[in-house]
Amino acid sequence: MNKKFIITGLSILFSFGIQAQDIVLKGKELFGKLEARHIGPALMSGRIIDLENHPTNDRIIYAGTAGGGVWKSSNGGASFAPMFDDYAQSIGVVSIDPNDPDNTVWVGTGEIWTRNSVSIGDGIYKTTDGGANWKKMGLENSERISSIQINPKNSNEIYVGVIGALWGDSEDRGVYKTTDGGKTWNKILYVNERTGANEVIMDPKDPNTLYASMWEFRRTAWNFNSGGPNSALYKSTDAGKTWNKIHNGFPKGDLGRFAIAVAPSNPKIVYAVVESKEDKGLYRSDDAGASWKLLNGDFGLVVRPFYFARIVVDPKNPDIVVKGGLSGSISRDGGKTFKNLGNMHSDIHDITFDINNSDRMYVGTDGGVYRSWDGGATLDIVDNLPLSQFYQISVDNEEPYNIYGGLQDNGSWYGPSSSPGGIEARDWKRVGVGDGFRVLRHPTKKIIYSEMQGAQNVWRYDIDKNSTKNVKPLEVKGKADLRFNWNAPIAISDHQPDRLYIGSQFLHISEDMGDNWKIISPDLTTNDPTKQDKESGGISTDKSGAETHTTIFTIAESPLDEKIIWVGTDDGNVQVTQDGGKTWTNTTPNLQGVPKNTWVYHIEASSHAKGTAYAVFDGHAQNDMKPYVYKTSDFGKTWKSLVTDDIIGFARNIQEDYENEDLLYLGTEFGLFITIDGGKNWSRFTNNMPATAVHFIDLQKKTNDLVLGTHGRGVIIIDDISPLRQINQEVLKKDVHFFTTKPGIIKEEGGFGGGSTELQFVGSNPSSAGQIIYYLKKRHTFGKMTLSIQDNQGNEIVSLVPGKSKGINIVNWNYRTKAPKVAAGKSYTAGGFTAPRASAGTYKIVLKKGKNSYESSITVKNDPNSEVSDTDRAAQAKTTKELYNDMEELAYIVYQINQTINKAEKVKKDDPKSTKVSDALIKELTTLKESLVVTTGDNYVAEAEPQLREKLALLYSEVANLYEKPSSSQIENKGVLEKKLNDAKATYQKIESKQLAKFNKYLEKNSIKPVEMKTKKEFISK
Repeated sequence: MNKKFIITGLSILFSFGIQAQDIVLKGKELFGKLEARHIGPALMSGRIIDLENHPTNDRIIYAGTAGGGVWKSSNGGASFAPMFDDYAQSIGVVSIDPNDPDNTVWVGTGEIWTRNSVSIGDGIYKTTDGGANWKKMGLENSERISSIQINPKNSNEIYVGVIGALWGDSEDRGVYKTTDGGKTWNKILYVNERTGANEVIMDPKDPNTLYASMWEFRRTAWNFNSGGPNSALYKSTDAGKTWNKIHNGFPKGDLGRFAIAVAPSNPKIVYAVVESKEDKGLYRSDDAGASWKLLNGDFGLVVRPFYFARIVVDPKNPDIVVKGGLSGSISRDGGKTFKNLGNMHSDIHDITFDINNSDRMYVGTDGGVYRSWDGGATLDIVDNLPLSQFYQISVDNEEPYNIYGGLQDNGSWYGPSSSPGGIEARDWKRVGVGDGFRVLRHPTKKIIYSEMQGAQNVWRYDIDKNSTKNVKPLEVKGKADLRFNWNAPIAISDHQPDRLYIGSQFLHISEDMGDNWKIISPDLTTNDPTKQDKESGGISTDKSGAETHTTIFTIAESPLDEKIIWVGTDDGNVQVTQDGGKTWTNTTPNLQGVPKNTWVYHIEASSHAKGTAYAVFDGHAQNDMKPYVYKTSDFGKTWKSLVTDDIIGFARNIQEDYENEDLLYLGTEFGLFITIDGGKNWSRFTNNMPATAVHFIDLQKKTNDLVLGTHGRGVIIIDDISPLRQINQEVLKKDVHFFTTKPGIIKEEGGFGGGSTELQFVGSNPSSAGQIIYYLKKRHTFGKMTLSIQDNQGNEIVSLVPGKSKGINIVNWNYRTKAPKVAAGKSYTAGGFTAPRASAGTYKIVLKKGKNSYESSITVKNDPNSEVSDTDRAAQAKTTKELYNDMEELAYIVYQINQTINKAEKVKKDDPKSTKVSDALIKELTTLKESLVVTTGDNYVAEAEPQLREKLALLYSEVANLYEKPSSSQIENKGVLEKKLNDAKATYQKIESKQLAKFNKYLEKNSIKPVEMKTKKEFISK
């Protein structure tokens, strides 16, 4: 090819802007120092899946959770800390390598208690350094791992039970084995694509003997089926090479889920709870499974076997058996009789005994981890596990604003976004029971709406009156029975504050806060009768209402036009009305790429254009784990997919930014994703943000806070996301860019808080500091970098430590200036740590980066709720400045004294002839110094009486921390101390004119260098 043609062609390409390719930042490079903060709560905690003991250290316990990852206790269960935040937070099992228990731990992901709201896993993980680092070891398509058994004689030999997919067929189910530590896996027991390995147990005395319970099951959005002809209990005695059913004595016919356990102290004793139509209950074998005998069919043992399939035997006594269930059951006679465990949250999923003392037990429930010291008679909750599982959240406009939300099996609550001392358990208020879902605050009244599972109750709660009314819509004449989703949608109008919406298969509207309802739509679902069978459960009927289908699931009234209402259904319809419900259009046929009947999980009506809306489709209930996120700009006539390969996990919720239409926030099963370019590129937010399921997102308009309702890690807040609104290509191409920030407010608060114990979780508060936020195109690595706050004349009032990371940097300023120079003494004093507050106004920000300098400004305002007058505030500032000067005046006097004493002592040592003149000077100066600063004692116990420095510093600190004018007592005390300071100055001048003058003459006469003394300006500036 002609070279001239190539060059010309390239020139043409560059002339069209190819050289100006967009800058795309991902992850931490984009978000920089923006960080999430966790506010819990932990008082209602969340579902625990698995509890595991360290085999030799009774202080170490692991908890695998439904949606909050893996937590470790190193103090016998008093408190726990997370150790698996970067990976799938839905956990099936935790297993400790008995050969290396301090370092090697395996985690199988994917929750195994298969209710309708479970999350999913993505394989098996291993750590060999106690959890500092994790490596995925395969089985990526397992979805749910139930068991990990490690040969106590060979760590490379491991057996894994895979329950597999909940919502569809899968050939990845079964029992797997590795003989090379997880490098390769072989499937050694497989039944079919519907039957998974519910549990694999290794004989504690013989690692070649294994038991495996296989369970046939299937869940759909409208039905659950536990059991079938392929459910069975198998045994192998040759390390998994061959397997045999061991059903001698079991019920005939189809079986369901088994709970099995081998007694650690006597492996011939095996217990099994069998799900069946007839003769269901607890079976016991005394011959290692060769034969079985039914012992007990108590309700507590057989209730909801798909949800409660864990049985545990005391490690030392084979006749002490505990079974999970609604309340948990314990037997001390080998299974003949049972009684309930002590009082705790219902729904018991796992139990473990202390390795040394069986009276100490740990219990995992739907409400967290409990501890017992008396064999389960009484139980105490672990208070620091913030594992709450929110379905929905919302915020109000109070200051501080509140977050409202409903929790899996833990009711409905609301609590503050900040609180003195941190957000404590006592800050949260209950406004519902059962499974809580939508909770909304009335825009103008102290009214809260909350909804309980399947709209069994829709409460209107009057906060001031502490009164509750059920305002659920009831069936009306001529209409079909109402079908409410387990998570029934409620919405409040942006235009009419008393207007309330709720969805069944119809859209209901109330103009009087729920007292009266009318239907403003036809059935907006597919109304498919095959998906409306109320019978569910399979072998064990389970009519909880969680499988009610063909219902409305999301409602969105346009914030721009009250007549535009969007509705999404759980069977795939996206409906819209533009005339307040008179006519409806089903836009679903216009969607390209979304499988039929895919659940419409959320619709977000745009704040920027009437015809714009976003729809999130969730296909996981059809065994489709892909994300579906769409946008329409023409009322649903056309839809555009916003999904890219950057998004991980199926999506549940989207939030459009109120100011920047291209800024979107997406919640998926594996975390939070953000786009700043309308969906062209997405980035996962990981700054203190675990990979937990984000079920709902709200944006607080006043504070610009992004509030996340997670299903496993409670409420997580990203404070002030406004910098993200300002990012564009022009910004990204700059070396340094300062973002516009809201004014800093000097809040006049000083509450105590701190009502929690040391072991209770306390949610973190947002920073109250002023924020300097800037973007760096590249990380600063070489050369000097400084950040200075200056007044309008360019005088530095404080120097701050700059952030140097690529992306967004956030530097907090506490509105304080430089602290005064403090006189040197034996102990420290409070004045040295107290800097005066800056006054309200606008300040210059100067960032120096090498030879380059960049400037911006920050505005500081007084608390708008302050009752302090400008006159009083000026009096406080004036007195503070005067005391500040007094502190530095005293510091300089003491400096002069110390310099002179040091010189005199050195001269005395070097020249004994000077003793007389030196001693006289030292004596006078020491006497004066002892009246000015403490010269004995230490920093812990005040052994010496406070002197002028201590008294002056205390007064200065008190006044500097005031917001109002000083009291008359403080002014009077100031006068007393300033007289002492002036007397000290006079005394020093007298010494200077006599003893010091004689000493200086001696130095001059003997050609000795004089005392080295900085000027006051030099001293203060250092």
